[in-house]
Amino acid sequence: MSTEKNDLPVKQGGLILPDQVLPPNLFVLPMNGPVVFPTLLAPLLVTQSRHIAMIEEAISRHRMLGLLETREGDVREDLKPESLHAVGVAAKIVKRLKMPDGSVNLLVHSMKRFRAKRFLSESPYIVTETEYLEDVSEKSMEMDALTRSVISHVKKLSEINPFFTEEMRLAMINAPGPGTVADLVAFALTLPKADAQDFLETLSVKARFEKLLIHLRREQDVADLQRKIHEDVNGKITKLQREFFLKEQLKTIKRELGFEEDGKEKASRTFRERIEAAGMPEDVRKVALEELAKFETISESSPEYNVSRNYLETMVSLPWSKESVDDLDLDNAQSVLDGEHYGLEKVKERIIEFLAVRQLRKDTRGSIICLVGPPGVGKTSIGKSIAKTLGRSFYRFSLGGMRDEAEIKGHRRTYVGAMPGKLIQGIRRAGTRNCVLLLDEIDKLGQSFQGDPSSALLEALDPEQNASFLDHYLDVPFDLSKVLFITTANTTASIPAPLLDRMEVIELSGYTLEEKETIALRHVIPRELEAAGLTSRQLRFERAALRKIMTDYAREPGLRSLQQLVARIARKAAAKVVRQVNGKPKGRREPIAVNEENLSSWLGPKRFYNEIAERIASPGVVVGMAWTAMGGDILFIEATDVPGSGNLKLTGQMGEVMTESAAIAWSYVKKMAFADLGFQRRYFREHDIHLHIPAGAIPKDGPSAGITMATALYSLLSGRKARQRLSMTGELSLQGKVLPVGGIKEKVLAARRAGVTTLILPKLNEKDLAEVPDYALKGMTIHLVSRVEEALKLALEEKGAPKYKKPAVLRSDRRLTKAPRKGVPPAWNRGSY
Repeated sequence: MSTEKNDLPVKQGGLILPDQVLPPNLFVLPMNGPVVFPTLLAPLLVTQSRHIAMIEEAISRHRMLGLLETREGDVREDLKPESLHAVGVAAKIVKRLKMPDGSVNLLVHSMKRFRAKRFLSESPYIVTETEYLEDVSEKSMEMDALTRSVISHVKKLSEINPFFTEEMRLAMINAPGPGTVADLVAFALTLPKADAQDFLETLSVKARFEKLLIHLRREQDVADLQRKIHEDVNGKITKLQREFFLKEQLKTIKRELGFEEDGKEKASRTFRERIEAAGMPEDVRKVALEELAKFETISESSPEYNVSRNYLETMVSLPWSKESVDDLDLDNAQSVLDGEHYGLEKVKERIIEFLAVRQLRKDTRGSIICLVGPPGVGKTSIGKSIAKTLGRSFYRFSLGGMRDEAEIKGHRRTYVGAMPGKLIQGIRRAGTRNCVLLLDEIDKLGQSFQGDPSSALLEALDPEQNASFLDHYLDVPFDLSKVLFITTANTTASIPAPLLDRMEVIELSGYTLEEKETIALRHVIPRELEAAGLTSRQLRFERAALRKIMTDYAREPGLRSLQQLVARIARKAAAKVVRQVNGKPKGRREPIAVNEENLSSWLGPKRFYNEIAERIASPGVVVGMAWTAMGGDILFIEATDVPGSGNLKLTGQMGEVMTESAAIAWSYVKKMAFADLGFQRRYFREHDIHLHIPAGAIPKDGPSAGITMATALYSLLSGRKARQRLSMTGELSLQGKVLPVGGIKEKVLAARRAGVTTLILPKLNEKDLAEVPDYALKGMTIHLVSRVEEALKLALEEKGAPKYKKPAVLRSDRRLTKAPRKGVPPAWNRGSY
């Protein structure tokens, strides 16, 4: 190289331009990205302010930079030269672009390899003295073979690797030398940083080709594997597409030939036919058709497929227009009800009235009847008989313990496993929209954080609203106005007032002994004999034994305990019959008889005793009557006096109302003790009165024991015992009036079951005796009173020994009647009583 007069360098064969002259010293730009090879254009992003300033300085001089890779770690402002590789690339800045965030984008053209001989400066910029490196190449057959092998591999890889494009192949063909070809291929392979730096530091072209062949072979293997995976995936997709097209063609062929459709098409066609035939209202039909259109577009593998199908299945299976024809023959209805149930006259009368109204007016709506009574009186079974009488379908479900209002109104379809409420499910299973629905145990509905089911029933049991009952699952109105709702309960106390107001309450009292005997002979005994596999010739119940079972073993108002006892006897008799058959030769055998004498061998010791005579053995004990959710019952009220300070002690789990009644009774009886019995205050200062109601584990409340407690207290103080087989009920006022109470029928029946023959009732309850059957009053004496004095006269015996005798007046006390001395209190104020 030489220079002319103008100091321009001259190269053999031509002039070297100033921008192609490589400076001996270069600004160093540290890099941590892909290695840049010579003869390539590469974009760079510079973010450090120190390096940006260095770039500006380089542009103002010769636009050249030295690119050196860091040995490890990121590029930092305080990077030392020792952290850089020694071999890099000299690059010319082609374009600079300043970014809004202060960084700089560069486009550089790499020129030549160089080695950093020594670093001239570290601050403010890294400057190095360079030694430019030339490729070591020699022409030989081996070199030609390596070059062709590399080009051959590149041609194969060009089909997959996007970097080996047609432009790349042209650049390789037009490359000035084999070293440039090697650098182009290495750049296209995107070698790891360590391998790329090693390739950059290799000056021998032959060694570079040998390294390239290793990487190309590895890349070819990866490409072959990638091609195989691609072909497998394409093969599977092609197979699925082929099967899909074949299935579609098969469907078309079957449709043309009239063959059966596939499952989804058949379901869609069936749903459409059932929607048209269901007789839905127009707005409901529109919703169903929209859901069907959605169903037809859903894939069978989608989770929404079954949700939509279940909804459509529910919609088309509901009886939107299907009704049964009522049997309006009143005589036939009366005979059916009488044949299946003994008694229950109020319920039967209400059903006959319903049928009569249906005859006169065809478009009557359904009714809501609430049957209230103790367990075992036939509330549930009468519901089935009503449905049978009307010729309607019947469905029953229990509300006991239900705490979620969604059980009544259904779950919204957004929930997994959503379903309609119990009402819609019941109508769907009944199959007609004028069915009989029995809602059992409505008094045992619960409440929780999930809602109040009783509030959800308000809409369903309201005749003014249930014509458009909206179930959350259906989300369309359904007409419940044709349904005959029958609800059952043991008590109305726990039924919310708004719900109770929507129902017609019919009270079912307990059965008398005569009624229970008739029902047992007509229904209970034949049914239990059949259940045990026996006949009336094998087991026979005597009437006396049956009455003893009801008085000594099953005193409940209903028939459940009686039915269980009869079933126990039938099972034991069946065991005896089997032993007789197995142990004796065939022949005529006498029936097994259940009589009064051997009853204890069948059922064990009796559970109840007629203890009225034994309990009323002393003054202070009186029999009262009470009403419970299980029916009527009798209770004993006991009073006694103990030494004390004049307090009234109450035991037996009395409620607040009963405690107030006891206080009223004690106040009035104490007043009578002063006026009629001659009691003085000394007795009450020295004695406590203890009033107790046995069965202390059972809570008791109510005002109806007022006159009974007053009678017990008066009996204690007067020493007059209560009369035998007498019972009473009535509320007591502070003026001594006897006020009316409820549950008269249940109380009368309970008294009759317990063997009571005389009853004392409030005068104002005389109207309630009309509800008591005549045969239940047969043999009973009933006294109606308006004041407690009348009750005391009827309830207590004539003679008795009072608890307190008026003390005789001593002679020395007579002086006290004279005018007292000054400062001395009179006798009436000094404790002489």
